[in-house]
Amino acid sequence: MPKLTIAIDGPAGSGKSSVAQRIAQILGYLYLDSGAMYRALALKALQNNGLALSSHSELEALAADTHIELKPTPPNLVAEGVKNQVLLDGIDVTQAIRTPEVAQAASQIATIAKVRELLVGEQRKAGAGGGVVMEGRDIGTVVFPNAELKIFLEASPEVRAERRWKEHEEKGEHFTLAQVLDEVHERDKRDRERKVSPLIRAKDAVLVDNTAMDIEETARLIVMLTREREKELAKAAGREV
Repeated sequence: MPKLTIAIDGPAGSGKSSVAQRIAQILGYLYLDSGAMYRALALKALQNNGLALSSHSELEALAADTHIELKPTPPNLVAEGVKNQVLLDGIDVTQAIRTPEVAQAASQIATIAKVRELLVGEQRKAGAGGGVVMEGRDIGTVVFPNAELKIFLEASPEVRAERRWKEHEEKGEHFTLAQVLDEVHERDKRDRERKVSPLIRAKDAVLVDNTAMDIEETARLIVMLTREREKELAKAAGREV
């Protein structure tokens, strides 16, 4: 059977990351954490003492001269929730990119259109040949527009807010559910209205509403869709032969 490229998009709190990782685990695919690429570039920028995070031209030049590679999570880091082994210009920075300072710098860098364009190129290289699962907000529309299977993962704002509220509680961050719901609505608006790669459902994406499903149920449904798509592609290839 052919190995697919699976693109999963959706709003905050829809469970994209957990679902994508579980799908990759079931199928034996590589999960690609796009955020890790931005954090790797942010680390390189922070290590360059003369570079200002406000300088778009310098960051664009830095991105053009950077190679980032994502590999399967090392066994010793699986329990820590690490999503990928990250190589920055050939050097392992898997642990180094997991600091608040790097995360904050990455959020700034990710708003630069040219930087996003360059990193999309790196993401496409990482996904070349199939057998990958990637999630985000523009994976099926921008990063992998030709993905064999595209999923748009959705859930009600109330359910997504409850999920995010539980995540905050587990981290010792205390907010009211109403505050988190407001945060979800604001994030949705920002993601859908931003000029660079807004959150939209690709025309050929399968809508999966997991309001009433947990991570395992959602992942199993998408795995079933993957198996069906694999059969379709294998059958089509057989006809061509």
